[in-house]
Amino acid sequence: MKHQHQDLEILSQFKGSIMRIAILRIGTIDESIQKKILIGLKEIYPENECFILDKIMPIPTDAYNQAREQFHSTHILGKIGNYVRQTQVDCVLGVTSVDLYVSNLSFVFGEATCPGKIAIISLFRLRPEFCGQPANREVLVERCVKEAVHEIGHTLGLKHCQNPICVMFFSNSILDTDRKRRTFCEKCHSKVVKLLRR
Repeated sequence: MKHQHQDLEILSQFKGSIMRIAILRIGTIDESIQKKILIGLKEIYPENECFILDKIMPIPTDAYNQAREQFHSTHILGKIGNYVRQTQVDCVLGVTSVDLYVSNLSFVFGEATCPGKIAIISLFRLRPEFCGQPANREVLVERCVKEAVHEIGHTLGLKHCQNPICVMFFSNSILDTDRKRRTFCEKCHSKVVKLLRR
């Protein structure tokens, strides 16, 4: 209850700072999951304008690495850039179900330009089934919201935080994602407020 009260106090200070976020489906995505992500983003950034784009972006086949059986997220970010130019928004968040990687890591839950206007998250490794656990929609949604807030934080210019319960903490494993909260620590929160008011 104490954490929840602190979160509400922190979130209330974002009022008056408007950011337009568009959610872009990349490939086949459960629409209800996207709506939950949208709701979660509205809770973290109360004054934002968050919506789901009508367009669905095909999964770029040229981003697929056959040897790794994964998709290169940086390559997909470049493709998402086209949608930023077509839409008057501060950020486009791509949501996909394919497994993502970057060159120096075995996988990523997401990636973003920092700072910039483009971000992506993947549901692939956020699903409890990936670790051999029973499907749990509530757990999946909570993980998705955390990673979405994290990547949008990067687009604002935030780096990784050393506080393990801050949403900007780097998730090296799903345990890190489960441990952290969906909100910013006081230090990162202060940075976000300043960035949004510029």
